[in-house]
Amino acid sequence: MRRISSDMANTDTQFYLRRQEERLAKVQSQISSGNRIQELRDDPLAASHAVRYESYLARLERFEKNTQYAQKHYDVVYAYMNEAINVMHRVRELSVQGANGTYTAEDQKLMGVEVNELLKELVALSNSVGPDGKQIFAGDKAFTEPFRIVEGTTAGGSESMVVRVEYRGAGASRRTEISDRAFIDLDIGGGEAFWAERMQIFSTVNASNYRVNTAGSFFIDGAEIQVNPGDTLPAIVAKINDSAAPVRAYIDPETRGLALEGSSPHLIRAEDGPQGATVLKDLGIIRGNMENNAPNWDTTRSRVSGGSMFDMLIRLRDAMFRGDYDFIGSQGIAGMDLAINNLTTRIADIGSRQERVEMVWQRLNREIPDVTAQLAREASVNMADAATDLRMLDFAHRASLQTAARILPPTLLDFLR
Repeated sequence: MRRISSDMANTDTQFYLRRQEERLAKVQSQISSGNRIQELRDDPLAASHAVRYESYLARLERFEKNTQYAQKHYDVVYAYMNEAINVMHRVRELSVQGANGTYTAEDQKLMGVEVNELLKELVALSNSVGPDGKQIFAGDKAFTEPFRIVEGTTAGGSESMVVRVEYRGAGASRRTEISDRAFIDLDIGGGEAFWAERMQIFSTVNASNYRVNTAGSFFIDGAEIQVNPGDTLPAIVAKINDSAAPVRAYIDPETRGLALEGSSPHLIRAEDGPQGATVLKDLGIIRGNMENNAPNWDTTRSRVSGGSMFDMLIRLRDAMFRGDYDFIGSQGIAGMDLAINNLTTRIADIGSRQERVEMVWQRLNREIPDVTAQLAREASVNMADAATDLRMLDFAHRASLQTAARILPPTLLDFLR
């Protein structure tokens, strides 16, 4: 049985006024936030759709930022590679001049000195640092210079000259995701951009009876190749050729050992896996895994050929110091042509990546507004309807307060409580 008291009307009135205030506050919150879903129970189906749209929209915005970063990065890479190709064109002009036989031996030496300075400039370009403070041509080894100059004396040189340029290694190319499960390479390593000849590695180890004893893997140019116990040399060759590594493997008919040849001018990077079989070491290709990411060829058990464009410049300069017109006109110019062709190919590769990133960026800028509109349809508040509801609730609340003030006037007992 419900108890009837004089305070009941006051309590009921306050209860319903509080409910009106809650509805009024909810509409005000919707208007201020722009979101009609304040709690999941407001519209469970729309809330689930909105969560998926928000997640997808966040990914699209991240992809858009990645494409913008890639565009800026490619612009920087292109600028430095374009400078490098200008240096190589100047060196080729000198090689053509030095090969025509009209210059004296002293003139040839002066040309060699200029080639030496251009060589230093080329190394400086290969070790360029981007605006973010990272090495441009070092891949994921962002703070390691890919190349290091070693100076000394050379025959015919009047001062300290560059005797060799040591490759200190560039890591794997950094990648960025530009759409769902679609990645693009950001970098061109120093071992790719500044190479001239196709590398060839011929092992002198007779591997006719070689068998893999332990399961494991090895890496060639970043591509992992799995091996199993009992694999023979022909099986290893087949696995290399079936992999994504840009090399061609075959069995040397003279030594019966493994031979590797690059499909394009670049430094072949190879190492055995961290655990398991030591296939490349056993076959005489490498002496151990890469230290400080430097080349690790086993030159005592294999023959390695195929030099960088720095090697081409050093040979040309030394020929100028010797006055060897025949070498300059044949191998010297040919080496410059190989280096320039590789640089041109790499620049074209950068241009292709830029085109792809530009197209993806344009697509993302079409998708982002569409997804934003879908999210707004599910979760955003209709301002016209919300403003009308707010005005109606406010009017009803004011009317309720005025009515309650007349029905429940304060009495002396209210003050004595």
